[in-house]
Amino acid sequence: MRAGGSDPIREAARILAERGNAVVLTGAGISVESGIPSFRGAQGMWEKYDPMEYATLHAFMKSPRKVWEMLSEMVSVCGFAAPNAAHKGLAALEEMGIVRAVITQNVDGLHQAAGSRRVIEYHGNLDELICVYCWKRYPTRERWAPGSVPRCDCRKILKPNVVLFGEPIPWAAQVQAEEEARTAGVLVVVGTSAQVSPACDIPRIAKESGAAVVEINPEATPLSGNVTDIHLKGSASEVIGKMVRLLKDPATRLPKG
Repeated sequence: MRAGGSDPIREAARILAERGNAVVLTGAGISVESGIPSFRGAQGMWEKYDPMEYATLHAFMKSPRKVWEMLSEMVSVCGFAAPNAAHKGLAALEEMGIVRAVITQNVDGLHQAAGSRRVIEYHGNLDELICVYCWKRYPTRERWAPGSVPRCDCRKILKPNVVLFGEPIPWAAQVQAEEEARTAGVLVVVGTSAQVSPACDIPRIAKESGAAVVEINPEATPLSGNVTDIHLKGSASEVIGKMVRLLKDPATRLPKG
């Protein structure tokens, strides 16, 4: 199935209305409009910080103070960010009974802040700190302040409870995400380059299990040529906002003529 109509957003909305049972996979691109920079591309985090020096578990264990230079910036930026229209639109689609779950690679908590109830956090969340020595956990706001390096009661430096390169995806999150992908009627991919493993496998799992794959990205990605059924180019908030409006229109639920 490939989009062939003159209005691909309307076609995507019709597929969502007819199939329902939709699952959404989001990446950094959905939060850019909330003021959170993406990791890749011009002005991305990896332009400023070499991920091999700042974003691996090995780097943290070797020099946690250095890694906290990057982490402090991430925590500060995410702490002041608010959900944008794309986050709110996905929450509205869940409220309408069309979207059943959001799988997010983001660690900013903005889906929950927007009102989404079923959120699978594939890479963890910056709102929690964890000690990699005694495994005690703390709310970030209780142990961290701008410019500080948070410590556990055991005096070791705490790490945000997010997945760094070299760490496994939390087992429960990976199992849940793959099960959602296998049983979805539609997978909507928003703002992810689909280049980081194993998250990049989720669209392929959905496709191989019979789901329609709708991609919302300004540019083409590795998914666009062989996995995506409909590629909607544009900002996430603009595209999702239009889909929400269409799906509130009873006419959208009529079968194609």
